[in-house]
Amino acid sequence: MMQISDNCNSKENHIIQALSSSEYEYLAPHLEMVEMFKGEILFEADSTKSQYVYFPTTAVVSLLCYMEDGATVEVATIGKEGMLGISAFLGGEGLIGAMILTSGNLYRVSINLLQNVLVRTGGRRVGNLHKVLLQYTYSMFIQISQLTACNRRHNLEQQLSRWLLLNFDRHSTNHMSLTHESIGIILGVPSEGITEAARKLKQFDAIDYSHGLIELKDRSSLERMSCECYEIIKMQSFAYNQTDFPGLSR
Repeated sequence: MMQISDNCNSKENHIIQALSSSEYEYLAPHLEMVEMFKGEILFEADSTKSQYVYFPTTAVVSLLCYMEDGATVEVATIGKEGMLGISAFLGGEGLIGAMILTSGNLYRVSINLLQNVLVRTGGRRVGNLHKVLLQYTYSMFIQISQLTACNRRHNLEQQLSRWLLLNFDRHSTNHMSLTHESIGIILGVPSEGITEAARKLKQFDAIDYSHGLIELKDRSSLERMSCECYEIIKMQSFAYNQTDFPGLSR
């Protein structure tokens, strides 16, 4: 169940952290902390257009594309490095759903408020928010493109290794509470396929698993069993704010 409380640690989110002091001072009083739990739906793909954008801090969220036959495929995973609701913020329709992958906190603010931050920038000067949103949108495009290539070209063991590595990167421990069935739903493959792929990773002592708990045992082994997509997506996920766009600093 969603629980809402006052703003306190919103700067744990990298996008909020990147705001200028004036942008943050304007936005901070309107940020609401939302606590959500694993498996809860943040928003549906076919729901009414969202009124909020969300900035995760300790929660991790899976963006899911829903197919006509009921299957789901993850198109991105977002933690404290990112935000959710960018399509609604840009005026588009919500065609992708969001499910909580790891229980934790997010901060939300109304789309109108965030748009006001951009309007307040005014004149010829470009504020940090404008630049960071462009960078983040570009980063997401690269990540989703690479994920599409990965799903097309690499085997399930490589895909599972890549997915596990990226999600361990977003956690402060070497443990995740997820069943093979849950991962199968997210990756859009039968749970039997996940079980077989996980068994191979376990044989190489990369991971261990029992009763819905997955443990990272040897990161180097898991990286060797992954593909180049892990490093590419990781770079875009956690270093997008280093990207520069000509003309935005004028």
